[in-house]
Amino acid sequence: MTTAHLTFDQTDDKIADRVKKMRSSAVRDLFAAATRPDVISLSGGMPDVSLLPQASIKKAVRAACDDQRSVALQYGATDGRKETKQVFCDLMRDIGVRAKPENILITSGAQEALDLISKAFINPGDIILAEGPTYLGALQAFSAYEPDVRCIAFDEEGMRTDLLEAELKRIGKGNPRLKFCYTIPNFQNPGGVTMSAARRKRLLELADEYGFMVVEDDPYGRLRYDGGHMVPLKAMDDRVVYLGTISKVFAPGLRTGWIVAPRDVLAKVNLVKQGTDLCGSSFDQVVVEHYFTDTPWQKTLQKFVQTYHVRRDAMLSALEEYFPPEASWTRPEGGFFVWVTLPDYFDTGSMLSEALEAGVTYVPGDSFFPGAVAGKNSMRINFSFESPENIAEAVRRLAHVIEDRLELYRAFLEAGAIKAPSASQPTD
Repeated sequence: MTTAHLTFDQTDDKIADRVKKMRSSAVRDLFAAATRPDVISLSGGMPDVSLLPQASIKKAVRAACDDQRSVALQYGATDGRKETKQVFCDLMRDIGVRAKPENILITSGAQEALDLISKAFINPGDIILAEGPTYLGALQAFSAYEPDVRCIAFDEEGMRTDLLEAELKRIGKGNPRLKFCYTIPNFQNPGGVTMSAARRKRLLELADEYGFMVVEDDPYGRLRYDGGHMVPLKAMDDRVVYLGTISKVFAPGLRTGWIVAPRDVLAKVNLVKQGTDLCGSSFDQVVVEHYFTDTPWQKTLQKFVQTYHVRRDAMLSALEEYFPPEASWTRPEGGFFVWVTLPDYFDTGSMLSEALEAGVTYVPGDSFFPGAVAGKNSMRINFSFESPENIAEAVRRLAHVIEDRLELYRAFLEAGAIKAPSASQPTD
């Protein structure tokens, strides 16, 4: 005879209030479903690491294991190895940012950078500005410190600085609660849009006028498929806090990112990092050093760009072919993502189970807004990981799911069960 054991959560009354307000990442929650053999994933923002040359990886790892074992397997400085910092200085010089090693702090991916900045600067109730929608990992990092995140809509030229200025006027000059504006100016996640040069300039002017920091997250800047290079905000104003990562141009599994910032900012971030992890992985840093100095990484980067370019085009072509006229979407010049907007009566969260049955995943749009207060009729779809053939098939499957909902809506509309949206209620 078996005995049933009931297990109760004995910590529920001990959990910190901030944890109760935190949401799980929709992308991480979808990972299990995305690995099913019958599912084509358009959800995760993963680089295709199969494109990395095996010989280059072996060379970099062997150098860490053999030549520098005593360093790579040991504790390191909290702010990172000077040699790795110099590598990042060289990488940033290519995109127009001049930095010195003393202005860099190495992190366990850009995600840790977001958490450290939040820990160092956010008090409960502080105001953070960001594009709306914005990177859900940033929202997770911010939420632990209980800020008031205010989203500024974007269009095809990035964050609308006219709406930003209107929000700043409501906040008021000299408001001590206003801490920083978080932005992804290049191929924004999840929107795929790029901030124009004029808006970059205006954002920095407003930051100076209203006294807030600008945090520039730039994971996709080197992955451009159309158009010319856009000067980073950091190159336009040295006060900008710049976040970099090797995750999209090398290997996310190495968990190596960096912060470039004024020394007073780095001093505070270094202090809170000591309590977080003491130091980053010396092994990962040594591997990164050797990859970017001893191997032809630029050729691999071009291979990434060429491959993702083809996949981006495959997604846009499939959307044009299969999606209904009621849908609209962004057309990114680089990066990983397309943002799709459906009529306002759609709920992409509730539609996800139907999409999974059809063998495709995406990320519902409300995941990219604080408190999931908007974006219910939108979704983020990714083109970096699947083949062009799989991308086209996934879009076709998704279009069928959307069409089924449209038919149901039309039936309700014809029966008079619901009213058609008025001209003042756009469906896009």
